Amino acid sequence: MKVDLYERIWIWAAALMIIAFLAAVIFSAGSHAVHPPSRIETVDPTKVLTEGEFTQAGVTTREDGSVLVTGLARMFVFTPGVMRVPAGVPVTFRLTSPDVIHGFQIVGTNANAMVIPGYVSQFTVTFDRPGEYLVLCNEYCGLSHHLMQAKLIVEEAP
Repeated sequence: MKVDLYERIWIWAAALMIIAFLAAVIFSAGSHAVHPPSRIETVDPTKVLTEGEFTQAGVTTREDGSVLVTGLARMFVFTPGVMRVPAGVPVTFRLTSPDVIHGFQIVGTNANAMVIPGYVSQFTVTFDRPGEYLVLCNEYCGLSHHLMQAKLIVEEAP
């Protein structure tokens, strides 16, 4: 069987494209996505309501000017229900749950985390624009899941 020159060129070009694609996927997965979290912090979900930092859920300003939001997600409410933070300042969210898996999504931003019993979810976001943002649970957590929401108010920096 004789393969024409142009067919051989296209076969080799297609094979090289497949190899390049696989190399890009393997490199990307190996360097960005496959690593486990560098820090896993656990808490006792049966005691988060009575002991530790989550008993004082709320918004606090740190010495360096950044803001810490300590919160709980539980059926079917976020604590605190209203969070006020300044614009242009790093805001660190530390969240956990005493009961089931919840989601914490700040609508209109890229802030999105799973809140899992026994673990502390932590992420930092800087809100550039003042305004009101809706916080939703985006993980089904029970019959009143659709009612689980909070409000994040980003105010002008002083």
